[in-house]
This record gives sequence, structure tokens and C-alpha cells, in this order.
Amino acid sequence: MTDVTAALAPLGVLAPFAGHWAGSGEGHFPTIEDFAYDEQVNLTPIGKPFLTYLSRTRKPGGGPPMHTENGYLRLTGGDSVELLVSQPTGFVEIHQGEVRDGVLEMTALTLSRSPNAKPVHEIRRRWVVAGDLLTYDLWMAHDATPLTHHLHAELRRQDQSG
Repeated sequence: MTDVTAALAPLGVLAPFAGHWAGSGEGHFPTIEDFAYDEQVNLTPIGKPFLTYLSRTRKPGGGPPMHTENGYLRLTGGDSVELLVSQPTGFVEIHQGEVRDGVLEMTALTLSRSPNAKPVHEIRRRWVVAGDLLTYDLWMAHDATPLTHHLHAELRRQDQSG
């Protein structure tokens, strides 16, 4: 058994998400101008039933950093998973979801912010993996704006190890 195979074994339905992913995305929201970004996502297996999660975005073409977040994507039983996310903007999220045919639909259980963070009231995430393509969408409710589609990205697998 190779090291990669051993690391993926406890992941169950999360195994297809493991890897280093890179690509681009676009964002929009009623209160800001539309924007584009390049992104790298690492979903790294370590031989336990979870993946470490790290996302970094930059302005397209190697421009300055835009956003980062990190956490864990953990198997909680069968097809059920949790995503735990921490952002340097003072915001943390705990999502629960199920993986069905490569689609991970997540519902926020807990959203919390530091006293100086922006008022985000709701987030919804959806990840889809099909072979070497990971796409995601994110919806957000912020301040007085109701839940609105905010981000869409398409990332290609760079390698399986994360």
C-alpha cells in the first residue's frame, strides 16, 4: 500500500476531495463590484478521517493576496461530514452536510465573529468533485443583504496528496 493510498483509506466519501487544487473564480455581491481571482485549495489527508483545508486567493495573474481561510473537512459517519473554517477576518464557521455522488451540500450550524469582524449572518457552501475538477459555490448574507450567491470557482487537481 502506498503512502497516498494509506492516507486516503480512512476518508470514505471524502477521498475524492483530497488533493491540491488550483484554478480561478469569480465573485459578485450587491454591495461591491464584480471581481475575479486565482485560487489554490489544499485538502490534505493525514491518515485520519479528515482532511486539513487551506484556501488562498490572489488577484489574477499572480497579483496580491485577497483572501485565505483554513480548517478541517471531517467525516462524521457514512456520508455525513462537517466543515470547520477559520478566517483571519475574525469569522469562524461550522457546517454540516452529506456527500452524494461527489456533491457536498453544506448547511451552516454555527457562524461566529469577533467584535470587529463584518456582520455575516448566513453562509451556504456547495462543493462538487468530478474526477480532476472541483467546483464550488458560496452564498452569503451580509449586513442588510439577504442570502445571495457570492462566489463560483473551478479548480483542477494538481496532485492527489494535498
